[in-house]
Amino acid sequence: MARYPPYVTTTRVLDAFTPSDAEALRVLADSVEAVTGVEPLGAETWAGIAGNSVLGDRGVLVSDDDGTVVAYAHASHHHPDEWSLELATLDCAHDLRPSLVAQAISSIADAGGGRVTLWAHGVSVDDDALAATTGFAHDRDLLQLRVPLPLPTAAAWPDGVTVRTFRRGVDEEAWLPVNNRAFAEHPEQGDWTIDLIEQREAEDWFDPAGFLVAFDDEGMAGFCWTKVHPPKPPREPVALGEIYVIGADPRWHARGLGRALTTGGLESLADRGITVGMLYVDGANAAAVGLYRALGFVDHRTDRAYARDVEAVGS
Repeated sequence: MARYPPYVTTTRVLDAFTPSDAEALRVLADSVEAVTGVEPLGAETWAGIAGNSVLGDRGVLVSDDDGTVVAYAHASHHHPDEWSLELATLDCAHDLRPSLVAQAISSIADAGGGRVTLWAHGVSVDDDALAATTGFAHDRDLLQLRVPLPLPTAAAWPDGVTVRTFRRGVDEEAWLPVNNRAFAEHPEQGDWTIDLIEQREAEDWFDPAGFLVAFDDEGMAGFCWTKVHPPKPPREPVALGEIYVIGADPRWHARGLGRALTTGGLESLADRGITVGMLYVDGANAAAVGLYRALGFVDHRTDRAYARDVEAVGS
């Protein structure tokens, strides 16, 4: 592995992001993806870089003497006391990763600390070693699964359930409690707020036509929110249709609504010309993994989450 070059001289800790920062980070992320085949930074990170963080993101950026960004760590902060940390580093800066994480942790401590999740997309043994070196423990594995579209069977909605697309400015108040009950124990998807869903609605990719909401006689019963990723040849020659978030109110547990929502969301993607469906699922969620495999999904890659607690400075 190449060593960190001696001519890298500049490290900046960011709590605000300029357009030039965003442009440089996009170049870095694209360069990393070209080598690894995996996007190093996810949607939450890009939302923060664009200035759409709800609680205030942090970043640690390292550049060489030509001003080229060679390494970056981003700490997303969308929920109180919860942070999500992602890295993007060129090969020449690989040895910088432990100090990059340490600086990000220090910045999080300065901002009040909390539970920090470090993500490794397309996990490797190097990622396990980095986590151990920086005080993180394995928390969970997230499987990316894919399926060809259209599916051979249509959605079979349970009796008493009606379905329509999301109405922006109307459905947010009903959606929030259903989402937060469905993901009550989930560190990223639980405890959403109006501010957070409105921030997602402001993203370029948001399309209410791809956001199904299901109702019964008690109100909103569940939802399937999809997202279309444009092609990125040669690695991704066709657009991907992601089931971005799917959930059912706990009153519908094990009553068939989850399967119908999944199938309905994939139908919605196929109707918009998408030929490959994709989703992420916790590898330990045997029921969900079983459902998706029964629908024809197969493994594409594994992302790994590591976690640790960080105390606030002065606590």
